[in-house]
Amino acid sequence: MEYSSRKTVVAAIRSYTIARGVDYDVYESEPQTFYAKCKMYGCGCDWLIRASLIRKKGCWEIRRYNGRHTCSMGVISQDHSKLDSNTVAEAIRPLVETDPSIKVKSIIAEIQSRFNYTISYRKAWLAKQKSIAKVFGDWEESYQALPWWLLVMVQKMPGSVVQIETRPLYNGNEEAQGVKILHRVFWSFNPCIRAFRHCKPLVQVDGTHLYGKYKGTLLIAVAQDGNQNIVPIAFALVEGETADAWHFFLRNLRMHIVRKDGVGMISDRHESIRAAVNRSGGDWQPPRAWWMFCIRHIGSNFLRAFKVPHLQKLVVNIGYSRTVEEYNINYKRLEE
Repeated sequence: MEYSSRKTVVAAIRSYTIARGVDYDVYESEPQTFYAKCKMYGCGCDWLIRASLIRKKGCWEIRRYNGRHTCSMGVISQDHSKLDSNTVAEAIRPLVETDPSIKVKSIIAEIQSRFNYTISYRKAWLAKQKSIAKVFGDWEESYQALPWWLLVMVQKMPGSVVQIETRPLYNGNEEAQGVKILHRVFWSFNPCIRAFRHCKPLVQVDGTHLYGKYKGTLLIAVAQDGNQNIVPIAFALVEGETADAWHFFLRNLRMHIVRKDGVGMISDRHESIRAAVNRSGGDWQPPRAWWMFCIRHIGSNFLRAFKVPHLQKLVVNIGYSRTVEEYNINYKRLEE
């Protein structure tokens, strides 16, 4: 049999071994040769295999093969030494491409179904990380590519905005030359900036935690067009929902995208946002802007405090009151 590369022939031998519940030891593993024998070789089994690179053909070929195993490897019941994290990572790659947040338990179940072996939680977790890195790139490479990626984005979409803040790296008390650590980055795509000109004078801001290797928070601002469609207009990666981070985000949002006056900004009641608004120099205060609280957050906080669902609905209705009279009626009901 012929194979296109060393990797494919070793994968085939490995797959054959796992499927039959046997195992082998590698006797020779060179750039041009792979030679393996059954773990029970000389003790009731003569299985061996040798594959070599055939330069004239430009492929790998099985040069020696003793046929089927004659041993019975009953010791392999739960896991298999050749079913390592790299093999599992390759096997689950389509699943990770479809759903990068796939649970480790689901990976264990998938391997059990496909190979009839139950791998450990750690092996499944490690395989998931390797598979994610193969599909999407690893964490270090991704962060390393970020400045380059944003630069290309601005070149390909002129009018887009990127603001990066970095910190120096220190070795003891000395600053390392030529090395910068990402602190914060704000960006907006040119189509988003242009789209906001045709949206309602309303901005909604919120943040969500990042759960990857490097923690942080993704801040986002969205607007709404005349057909009630949500239009994302700005993004930022920051260290967390701190007053400084929100100030960085809102300052850039006001400077580059939300330039018109008379806008409304909706958010939750996070104290960091309050501090950022107060530090904005009037950019997010009347008459240039009006800061409003999201009624869903207020309703959620109300339910957490009082645990009365029907009153929570009343609180939300108060938020949707269209006249002072309607508001007063609903608020009186809540007081009662």
